[in-house]
Amino acid sequence: MKKIEKKQYIKFAIAAVLYGLFILWMQNGWLALGYILLADIYLTKYIPWGAWKKTNNPTLKSIYDWIDDIIFALVAVYFINLFIFQNYQIPSSSLEKSLLVGDYLFVSKVSYGPRVPNTPLSFPLVQNTLPIFNCKSYLDWPSWDYKRVAGLGQIQRNDIVVFNFPAGDTVATLQQNPDYYTLVQMYGREAVRMNKQSFGEIIYRPVDKRENYVKRCVGLPGDSLSIRNNQVYINGKAAQNPKNMQLNYFVETETPLTETMFRNWGVSRDDYMPYGQPCTVTDPETLSFLGFQPNANGAYNLVYRFPMTEAMVAQVKKLPSVKKVIVEPEIIGGTMYYPVDYDNGWTRDNYGPIWIPKRGATIELTPENLALYRRCIKNYEHNELEEKDGAVYINGEKATTYTFQYDYYWMMGDNRHNSADSRSWGFVPEDHIVGKPIMIWLSLDKDRSLFDGGIRWNRLFRWVDSMK
Repeated sequence: MKKIEKKQYIKFAIAAVLYGLFILWMQNGWLALGYILLADIYLTKYIPWGAWKKTNNPTLKSIYDWIDDIIFALVAVYFINLFIFQNYQIPSSSLEKSLLVGDYLFVSKVSYGPRVPNTPLSFPLVQNTLPIFNCKSYLDWPSWDYKRVAGLGQIQRNDIVVFNFPAGDTVATLQQNPDYYTLVQMYGREAVRMNKQSFGEIIYRPVDKRENYVKRCVGLPGDSLSIRNNQVYINGKAAQNPKNMQLNYFVETETPLTETMFRNWGVSRDDYMPYGQPCTVTDPETLSFLGFQPNANGAYNLVYRFPMTEAMVAQVKKLPSVKKVIVEPEIIGGTMYYPVDYDNGWTRDNYGPIWIPKRGATIELTPENLALYRRCIKNYEHNELEEKDGAVYINGEKATTYTFQYDYYWMMGDNRHNSADSRSWGFVPEDHIVGKPIMIWLSLDKDRSLFDGGIRWNRLFRWVDSMK
């Protein structure tokens, strides 16, 4: 064995201390076996770790150096992405005006504590599908159970949170919106599974490989939540609405609204021109139902439909050409709301009351409770649940009550009439929580060119917490 130099001991000591802190953070004693590897890398060197780079050929040496740097970068990115922070792009308008489509965020994993990955062998910076190859970006084995290590805090009410889509455990690959469970309710399970031309393959995804969503947490474990006329109530008291909360409104005007007006109001082109045409209502029957009346010539004025905050409503009402502004009325019998297989009459604007499960709390098992909490019991907490002869069996045992193993959260978008959120797919379990967005590092406006306001300079390096 070669003589070990003093500087080798110093390097080993530094690496050992850092690795020891990592083991304490992970709370996993098996990781201590890694000290054997560290000792060989820095001290004994029985394994010739750098032998593959030893060559007198300068071209090969340069290539090997590049490979070495790339491998180190991939490993570093993998661990940073798993345990420290990751990048996330806002894909939809559900949180406008707080977070905009095209915002790029740093999402902190340590804010709520990073999860130990369910699928540790996966390609870094890719969620579930490798681009170009269109195949899975992860291996199903090994698979680890849920574990979250210590973080800086807990989820607070009104936090904006990134999480894995709860209803994304089962996916119809050719039609992922609406989710699989809504498709089953609409068309039937067999129709969805057999019609591969329309729905594609039906696949299962582990928790950490389900799509990432971002919403605002309005309900915490143990809360009772209801919505009455678009106002959220928590435990019977009206919740504080986000300052940028939006609803859809109909605006009657004698003259057309211009693109400049919409741009100044911060309304995206998708909201006022969803199909390449202004979002106007022209059907006389619908206009009459909404309360609009024809003018003296027997014709209706222009009526636009788009989302606005309360401040925007006040601003629009001041326009001389605007005659009337009304909030979009309740839609009955339209979109399905959670639970999709149980008709309770709940709608987008009037929902609940619903109790949010809390770890350690026990409920009685009734037909209504089963409809609300079946997915929690079966899909999220991995129990076998069966109903037969009027009784409920959990893991083969007859049960009249159930005690929850996880905390759950209720997530909603600020753009309330244009958000698929917990009203559509239910509770978010604690093991689905990814992290907390902390900063916008880039913001691109897809409605504008790069040299005409395409970069939203005023949003760069803004703290997300300032948008509550």
